[in-house]
Amino acid sequence: MSLSSLVYAVLGGSEFLLVIAVIIILLIWGPNQLPKLARALGQAKKEFQKAQEEEEKKQENGE
Repeated sequence: MSLSSLVYAVLGGSEFLLVIAVIIILLIWGPNQLPKLARALGQAKKEFQKAQEEEEKKQENGE
């Protein structure tokens, strides 16, 4: 059994892809930029949820 098939068997499909994605992100942006990237993603998610809630309130009020 090769190392890659052993890792794939232990982690599973989606976990393996997640680990690979994290490694690629570390190589592209570096460990110093990860907090900034995470903060930006968190703010974007918060803004999206806020806009979604506002839209739901508009629909409830019949606008």
